[in-house]
Amino acid sequence: MTTRHYCTLFDKNYLFKGVAMLRSIAHHSPGARIHVLCMDDTAAQMLRLLDIPGVMTLPLADVESDEVLAAKKTRSIAEYCWTLSSALLWHVMQKHADIELLTYLDADLMFFSSVEPIFDEMGGASILAIEHRYTPRLVKLLPYGRFNVQWVSFRRDADGLACLSTWRAQCLEWCFALIEEGRHGDQKYLDAWPGRYASFHSLRHVGAGLAPWNYPNYRIEADSDGFRVDGLPLIFYHFHQFQIMSSGGFQHFSTEYAQDMAPPQALYARYWAAIEASIAAVRQIDPQFAAGFRTASTLTLRRLASRMLPLPVKSALKRMGFRAW
Repeated sequence: MTTRHYCTLFDKNYLFKGVAMLRSIAHHSPGARIHVLCMDDTAAQMLRLLDIPGVMTLPLADVESDEVLAAKKTRSIAEYCWTLSSALLWHVMQKHADIELLTYLDADLMFFSSVEPIFDEMGGASILAIEHRYTPRLVKLLPYGRFNVQWVSFRRDADGLACLSTWRAQCLEWCFALIEEGRHGDQKYLDAWPGRYASFHSLRHVGAGLAPWNYPNYRIEADSDGFRVDGLPLIFYHFHQFQIMSSGGFQHFSTEYAQDMAPPQALYARYWAAIEASIAAVRQIDPQFAAGFRTASTLTLRRLASRMLPLPVKSALKRMGFRAW
């Protein structure tokens, strides 16, 4: 069986989500090697103690070259994480010459079935990304990018390395929570890839990349093995904006996404069970661990601001570290 290689990054505030994602990819991609860039020592220590199969931790210092550190001085925390996604991929590719295909994963994904249909569809392509597939009402979000940096694969060949190298350079030069012509964070750069690289592939499988911005487009049904999306196995869901509440329980996402259809409750219940298992595992190690929880009042205020404030103001708040929306 082919060994699959992945990388991701998160800090202690994303630990519960990150652990749920890592456990699910380890289960549905047997034998995988997962390179995790730990944004702080707490996340690194916890991952080492949790000992999830296939997970290898990287300290932040390993990726922080002089040019990465120069970019860091100009970025908010969120913007720096975006900057690091391509830098991490490039670092892992350079350090591990045996890796022929490497995939970046967002930490707030959860996998529900085998990932092999994604790689089967990719075939010999050099680059793979997944479109947002917005609902008709949310097409207005296209200025943020046609594709989502949730799963991005690069092959070690001319096109794959050229694309990754260019993306890294672009993100080091400019990666901000702003919308400008042709760029927004690390994500808008992907819009140019289909026209620039002949071996780019945009994934068609609707079971990969299900998310708050597109779930109303599809028929989602539970079955004995997991879930199906328009009859195909659900491979992974992107739990964007999922909030773990300090008072107990969770909130799905902002009302911006919920206007067309109620959230798929069974799907979120399954994710919440995985999050609760992550919390239990972490608290067996540190019973006082409390990073990553939100209070209802803070979340309500931030989401109200997200609905009411103009985009330039929201962008400025994001740059200051307000990331609830």
